[in-house]
Amino acid sequence: MSSTLCCPLCISEHAKSLPVAGKHYYRCLDCELVWLDRADYLDEAAEKAVYDGHDNRVDDPRYRTFLMRAFGEVLARVPLPACGLDFGCGPGPALIAMATEAGYQMAGYDKFYADFPELLTRQYDFITSTEVIEHIAEPRAVLNKLWDCLKPGGVLVLQTQRVLGDERFKNWRYRHDPTHIVFFAEASFQVLAARWQAELSFPHADVAVLQKGTP
Repeated sequence: MSSTLCCPLCISEHAKSLPVAGKHYYRCLDCELVWLDRADYLDEAAEKAVYDGHDNRVDDPRYRTFLMRAFGEVLARVPLPACGLDFGCGPGPALIAMATEAGYQMAGYDKFYADFPELLTRQYDFITSTEVIEHIAEPRAVLNKLWDCLKPGGVLVLQTQRVLGDERFKNWRYRHDPTHIVFFAEASFQVLAARWQAELSFPHADVAVLQKGTP
């Protein structure tokens, strides 16, 4: 059954209804993004309560190892000196600490914990966003904004688990987090790369890197 709902990433109206466990999801037939119907969203207070329960400590070695899948791409691609932004840094900005220790300058933005909108008007050599974009109701607008904040040659590193088909989605543990409302597929990032004329790579199963061209 087709849906006339507009995909929040590519604006296609070719979408398929994907009901799962009493919730209403849709899958874009063009970019393969899956998104949750807004009627099934948590309110902001309940959403923040989930984040407040996360134990992402700056000095946790396991958390740092997890973040290194994204930050390692910065180390490999962005020479010092350089300035970056961690979008969705959360209350315990471990990635910013890792970047500072490596000699980078880095700021952090988060709508709940570091809401400094002026940071989204500046230019950066790199932007990271780890386990964040699956929480964003308007991914097209937000990702376009981040792309505009990148300097020529800059890199955008996005860490999120990728959806792998309808049947696997229905039984996917990642879907069970009530704050996860948008799920990217490999094709979703390919659509972004084509729109931005960016170089795209997938260094890990949950990391996508998009590099901006130079004039």
